[in-house]
Amino acid sequence: MNSEKVVGRKSLGDIVFDRILRSIKSGAFAPDERLPTEHDLAAEFEVSRPIVREALQRLRDQGLIYSRRGAGSFVRSVGLKQPLGFGQLENVADLLNCYEFRLTLEPAAAACAAERHDDGTLDSIAQALELMRDATNRQSHREDADFQFHLAIARASENTYFATAMEALKDHIAVGMRFHGASVKRETSGLAKVFDEHRCIYEAIRDGKADLAQSLMHQHLIGSRERLFERKRPGAVVA
Repeated sequence: MNSEKVVGRKSLGDIVFDRILRSIKSGAFAPDERLPTEHDLAAEFEVSRPIVREALQRLRDQGLIYSRRGAGSFVRSVGLKQPLGFGQLENVADLLNCYEFRLTLEPAAAACAAERHDDGTLDSIAQALELMRDATNRQSHREDADFQFHLAIARASENTYFATAMEALKDHIAVGMRFHGASVKRETSGLAKVFDEHRCIYEAIRDGKADLAQSLMHQHLIGSRERLFERKRPGAVVA
């Protein structure tokens, strides 16, 4: 009897396979780039190494990755279509466009997360929030925890398109979060205010309040964009 756990209709091996596959197709890994080690993947997905090994073997069988003895697994370029990506973030206009896209994407993901989350996906959001709480208490900002919070919400939506888009946007979002973190640290209680915005989003999702989660995420992203850009625009009125 197969001892591998099954989540819903998918085994853990299926889930790991799907997530690595999405990362490859989204362009998160370039052709001929080395994947993380089995140990690192097992830690990331919170599964055993045999489950990771099975997922990697399936990827090899489908010709999506190849192995080099003693070096690990690499993404295969032959037969892969050029992934739909977002290119490089080159200027302020690109960052504004990224925020505009996130405003259509993340509020909807938050609403779905409120309706569809389970204990595991909710816990992932909570863990990221705790990292942000710790950083805020130290008057610091962790853009890695910030991104993990938003990505965990996309995953909790149970819609792989939300999560894949967020993963593909990771580098772009990280730039905005880095500048945003530096901006709020200059404001009195800025970090605490931003943390509170995240906390309220989490609580709305936890309580299954889809409309509120959607509204709070929209307000948070608008506020983030304004903290970065509105006050810099000629003639902007500062409240």
